[in-house]
Amino acid sequence: MADNEKKAVKANEKKQMSFWQGVKREWKKIMWPTKDDIIKRTGLVVVISLIMGIIITVIDSAALYLIDLIMSI
Repeated sequence: MADNEKKAVKANEKKQMSFWQGVKREWKKIMWPTKDDIIKRTGLVVVISLIMGIIITVIDSAALYLIDLIMSI
């Protein structure tokens, strides 16, 4: 019985080792973005966020104005 448990533990350790070796191999395949790409993409995200914020503010203000107009009637 103890031999079976030891074999099961060793098999589990072997699977875990194989998993981490696979992770390490895949990690090396990743093509990380360059500093220039990161700066460009970050700038794009900031610009789009600002534009969306302005659009939402305009729509919200227009809706508030319309609701106030309807309520005053």
